[in-house]
Amino acid sequence: MHIAQRLSVPFLGICLAFSCFTPRTVVAHDAGTQMSAIAKVFLAALTPEQKAKASFEFAAEERENWHFIPRERKGLPLKEMTPQQRLLAHALLNTGLSFRGSAKAVTIMSLEEVLYQMEGADESKRAAAREKRDPEKYFVSIFGEPADKGAWGWRVEGHHLSLNFTIKDGQMLRATPSFMGTNPGEIRQGPLTGLRVLGVEEELGRELVKSLTPEQFKTAFVATEAPKEMVTAAEHKVSPLAPAGLADSELNEKQKSMLARIIAEYIDRMRPDIAEAARAEFKESGPMYFAWAGGKERGEPHYYRVQGKTFLLEYDNTQNDANHVHSVWRSFDGDFGRDLLGEHVKQAH
Repeated sequence: MHIAQRLSVPFLGICLAFSCFTPRTVVAHDAGTQMSAIAKVFLAALTPEQKAKASFEFAAEERENWHFIPRERKGLPLKEMTPQQRLLAHALLNTGLSFRGSAKAVTIMSLEEVLYQMEGADESKRAAAREKRDPEKYFVSIFGEPADKGAWGWRVEGHHLSLNFTIKDGQMLRATPSFMGTNPGEIRQGPLTGLRVLGVEEELGRELVKSLTPEQFKTAFVATEAPKEMVTAAEHKVSPLAPAGLADSELNEKQKSMLARIIAEYIDRMRPDIAEAARAEFKESGPMYFAWAGGKERGEPHYYRVQGKTFLLEYDNTQNDANHVHSVWRSFDGDFGRDLLGEHVKQAH
């Protein structure tokens, strides 16, 4: 039998999107093309009832109704998918993320099982804990019609994970808001003891703040007590925060390299072409500011942010005795592709 006859249609769709049989150079517009191809295959594999759950109008309010808490969501959960459909959902996820980003995302999902084991230790609480903490309660939502023309988007979301992508005319426009969190920040019991999914984000921030001179720290330090939550939380639209903190122009070369590594840890969660576009935008956006709140030592509640003209990175670790991490990448005008979609509408009229 010919190889094409032995492969399933979904597998062929994935191969066509990723060029399994023909190596080629990845270019910037590949992200939108691949996302569209995989999204189409994913939707084609669903039953009519499942597709109705997963599909929304592009202009639906639900597209900006994002959050990172454990709550009931709209969309199609992994829990209601067949094994094949789950694999296709992960294939879609991988069109937006790098290897490192994908590893972080699926490990964050797996932490729900850790929380279940912690919270359901008492047999009387197991049913409630299982309902709340389920590694398969992550939802896939498609907004609009995946195509090479027109605007559409997609989201994968659940507890401590919200990844939002906007595509226009086959080109990836925006990958924000992009949220990752972990609870526990560090697993301290059981077979996964020592696991810190977002440990690099924490240590890079601490490395930079500890490298500051007393005068630099005086400028970077914005509060003795770290905020209980990220300042922007899960707001649908954010504006630049007060320009507090230490400007990158006040850093020495070694410190500038540390700041660049912090930024890279956030944007390199995305596939390389998305990350490179963000890196170029950040570089052109002018001065950046690093701000720190709380203690410098591990185990002390702390918070930091990196803010530029167009973007914000926030990190917070204060809850559960500073063992519960939230981190986010936001674009002030560009979340959900608002800026570029707005420019397109103006040009069209």
